[in-house]
This record gives sequence, C-alpha cells and structure tokens, in this order.
Amino acid sequence: MLATVETRPDSAFAQAVLEGLAQDPPAIPARWFYDEEGSRIFEAITDLPEYYPTRTEIGILRAAMPEIAAAVGRDRAVVDYGAGALAKTPLLLRGIAPALYAPVDISGAHLRANAEALQEDFPALPIFPVEADFTRAFDLPDEVGKHPRLGFFPGSTIGNLVPSSAVDLLRSFKQTLGTGALLLIGMDRVKAPERLVAAYDDAAGVTASFNLNLLHRINRELGGDIPVDAFAHEARWNAPMSRIEMHLVARRDLSFAVEGRTFRFAQGYSIHTENSHKYTAESARLLLLAGGWTPFKEWTDPAGDFALLLARADPERMAP
Repeated sequence: MLATVETRPDSAFAQAVLEGLAQDPPAIPARWFYDEEGSRIFEAITDLPEYYPTRTEIGILRAAMPEIAAAVGRDRAVVDYGAGALAKTPLLLRGIAPALYAPVDISGAHLRANAEALQEDFPALPIFPVEADFTRAFDLPDEVGKHPRLGFFPGSTIGNLVPSSAVDLLRSFKQTLGTGALLLIGMDRVKAPERLVAAYDDAAGVTASFNLNLLHRINRELGGDIPVDAFAHEARWNAPMSRIEMHLVARRDLSFAVEGRTFRFAQGYSIHTENSHKYTAESARLLLLAGGWTPFKEWTDPAGDFALLLARADPERMAP
C-alpha cells in the first residue's frame, strides 16, 4: 500500500543559492545537491572503493540487527530522514517488522522511485512518502500518530551540519517524533586525514561530478549561465573543526548571472558546498544529548571507523 503525502519543498532553492553566493565566503547548503541527477551520482559514490562510510554502515546494520531489533521492538512507525539508501533501509525493515514506513526526502522523483521499489519488496507494508525539506517543519502522515516512532537517520548526514545547526535539527526531530520516540543515527568517526580526503576526492572523479552537478542544477533551474568548466572540485580536511569540506574553486577570474543577479569570482575563490563533520565517541554522545536525545546503545565496525547510535527522546528535565 503506497500513499503519497504532498508536502513539497518550496522555492527555497533560489533563495539559498542567491543568498549563499552573496555571502563572504560564498556557501550553499549541501542539501541542494540532491536533485534527481545528484541523487543518482551520490548512489554511485557509495560504491566507490575510497568511500568507506556506506559499506561500513551496512556491515554494522547486518551484524547488529538482532540487537537493534531487540532494543527497538516491533510495530513502530519508521520515519526515514533523507530516505534514499535502498541498501540500508531493507535491512532495517526486515529486522524490526515496522507497522509503517514514512520516507522523507527533498528530491521528489528520487523519493517516489525508491518508495515504489521498496513497495515491491514489502507489499504488505504501508509506505507514505513525504516530499519535504526535513531541516524545516513538515507534517507527518496522520497514520504515523497511531504507533510508537523510530527515526532513522543513517549515512552520517548529521555531519553535514555545523554543530549548532545539528543540535537544532535533532531538537526538531524530537519535536516531530515526540517524547518516547527512538532515533537510530549514523555518525562517522575521526580518522587519518588521508583516508578522509580520499573518500571525498576519489580517483575516478565521481565526487567531483557530484559537486559540479550543483552548478549544472543552478543553470537548469535558475536560469544561470555559470561556466561549470571554470570551477574545480576540492576536498579539504579542516582539523580544528574536525570536518571534511568540499569546495568549488574558480580556476580563473570570472563572472556569471543567476536569476538576473551578477556574481564575480577571482581565481582561487571558492563556493563552500559541503561539510562532513567527524566525531569521537564522546563528541557523538554530547551532540545527541545537546539535541535532546539520550543515547543508550552504540554499535561500531571492528576498526571503529563508523558508529550507529540508538537514542531516546526523554522528557525535558525541569530546572531545580
């Protein structure tokens, strides 16, 4: 049973691009990577030999699923934030036998295609796709309210946000899911900078295509005339912030227009397109606690490269 919930993202893409390009330094939020083409390229990234997070998280899910199922219980409503990982979601759905599944994603075409594919594998499972920007307020399907809830946020997507925004998002999840809900969240661990940079700057150039597709999207959807070949993909390790950064760096002095507004870039100037924060075991727990979630279970791979944490939305503590 596949039902579509119409909660479409608004025209915030144009606002994010225009405001982001006007900033100093310029920056565009990473969530705008994921149009249909960007989502397709990202799926290809997950298969790259350098990109360890996806296969590592899948390995954890497979190995830990009996424990995860015991901790989560059956008949929950699964709310999958940023749904699109068809390699991970079936493992969870088979393991915990949920009452329903509500995937939430900003890319409507990708969301619906994945929901349809999952419905073929789980014909008896009610699926309610929600097309929305989960960083903003949105409504869950009414049917979710009948069941205890489990938020699923894999892939270390939380790492795309600066800490203050990550805390805000976790608090938003808690407000949406409600007190007593559970959250299963993936978080990438700090490791050697060489491995991290390679994971975001692969030898085949797939990640570069993913980054540059943002410029193609701006040209397609916002009437831009950005010379895409005048920008180069670059991945940087920012040690003080414990994060990988992706940038689009101008190869030469240039100017371009987006929705009638002109922007000028000097050679070497860059658009900051993504952060991917990495966490220690302690910083991961502190982030969840700051966001209103109490972590009570954690699973990692043997090398400790990645972690899945299960947290509970406990009632707010009153000040004495």
